[in-house]
Amino acid sequence: MINYAIGHGRKAIARALGSAVLLAAACAAGPALAWEPSKPVEFIVPAGTGGGADQMARLIQGIIVKHKLMKESMVVVNKSGGAGAEGFLDIKEAKGNPNKIVITLSNLFTTPMATGVPFNWKDLTPVTMMALDQFVLWVNADTPYKTAKEYLDAVKAAGPNKMKMGGTGSKQEDQIITVGIEKATGTKFIYVPFKGGGAVAVQLVGGHIDSTVNNPVEAVAQWRAGKLRPLCVFDDERMPYKDKVTDTMAWGDIPTCKESGVATDYVMLRGIFMAPGVTPDQVAFYADLMKKVRETPDWKEFMEKGAFNTTAIAGPEFVKWLTGAEATHKQLMTEAGFLAK
Repeated sequence: MINYAIGHGRKAIARALGSAVLLAAACAAGPALAWEPSKPVEFIVPAGTGGGADQMARLIQGIIVKHKLMKESMVVVNKSGGAGAEGFLDIKEAKGNPNKIVITLSNLFTTPMATGVPFNWKDLTPVTMMALDQFVLWVNADTPYKTAKEYLDAVKAAGPNKMKMGGTGSKQEDQIITVGIEKATGTKFIYVPFKGGGAVAVQLVGGHIDSTVNNPVEAVAQWRAGKLRPLCVFDDERMPYKDKVTDTMAWGDIPTCKESGVATDYVMLRGIFMAPGVTPDQVAFYADLMKKVRETPDWKEFMEKGAFNTTAIAGPEFVKWLTGAEATHKQLMTEAGFLAK
């Protein structure tokens, strides 16, 4: 369970015209940055296209361009191989390179635990938590199930390994939640892994799987179109968003899974990290950049559209959160039997 100045004195009168011109130019430009990128920044997504991390990275890139928040360009690159290990190892090996950043999800913890790949979040430099992402139990809207209890009773009645739960990757968040559902309800699914949350939603619309535990942003378009139905959210409180997404429902109308008799919950990290060996000034640049991103109307609209938990922390508080989340994931992975042998 994861619930987690620069100032300087000025002479009153400039003694020379040259000084006055320089002073005016400095004032127009604003205070000099201690560091900023001098070439394009590679923004790594350790997951496939269309999923929550990919969507957030591309939104951040778009906001930075739209609001001219950085002089250099930012290029989003998906490196999903090995359950995200490809992306994590890439940035781990880029020691001292300030022109690479990575958006993390909870495979930051689960991938090394499940695969034994030589990587740990402490190998990277934490910058900031952008938000926490929710998980929702979804079914196809053409099915008769209106509540989580109705659906899970049907899964139990069908017998073990008859109903298919689709998810992103193996031994990652979606499968961890699936095991949690099974333990809480006495059910047993066939778990079907896909490369990203976008593909998972498409498979559910097509009737190729029976349910998913996709993030809100990964399935909101299909919900709005009347193709999918949300049954419960895996958090200890309902989502706070009250504006209607469909004609009849808002995110806040979805009950928690605990309310529905499924005693399991899970929220997922959306964070920004850098390579090891970068300087405090370089970290400060990206922390400030992401703070500016979060202050834009575009970001706030995205938060509501995707029903995110808007917690955002940095510095020692973020490190403390990461330490606790790693311990929690180790416990969950152990209980599910997902740790590498």
